[in-house]
Amino acid sequence: MDAVRSLIQEVEILKSKKQFDKAIDLLQESLLKNSDDYRLYEEIADIYLYEGKMAKAKKAIDFALNINSESATGNYLKWFILLANNKIVDAIEYLEKSNHLMPNNAEVLRNLGWAYSMTGEPQKGIFILKRALNISPDDKLINEDLAMALIGVGKIKEWNAILKRIGKDQITI
Repeated sequence: MDAVRSLIQEVEILKSKKQFDKAIDLLQESLLKNSDDYRLYEEIADIYLYEGKMAKAKKAIDFALNINSESATGNYLKWFILLANNKIVDAIEYLEKSNHLMPNNAEVLRNLGWAYSMTGEPQKGIFILKRALNISPDDKLINEDLAMALIGVGKIKEWNAILKRIGKDQITI
């Protein structure tokens, strides 16, 4: 395993413990030797997202994507940053690219389906959410997003079936 991958695993542990400052310090130290490794900038962006520092997250992810525009993770993080800034239509481009680079990733598909549902293309969103659900049938977030997309187009019976499957109260209309 390369040194950067090992460092990223260590950073992931620190993030899970909410030791963000220590994680940033490790990443910045590593950047002295590996300044052209986009993965380090992606990790920095991810930490800033956790902390709600959107401007810093955007700067880090833009730098990462400048180094490697074909990073599925980088494009996914850029989507998230744009979404946080209420630029959902612009953000879809990055999510589509992430999906292209990392096909059949349930999390990416869930967010892509939700994004289309929220931007006036509910049928496309539902189709994509169903793909995500086929990949990860027990994922509660996918089920909830699909249920909401279905109710948005008046498919109450399908919506209730999903709610029943995940143990939520059903509605009658």
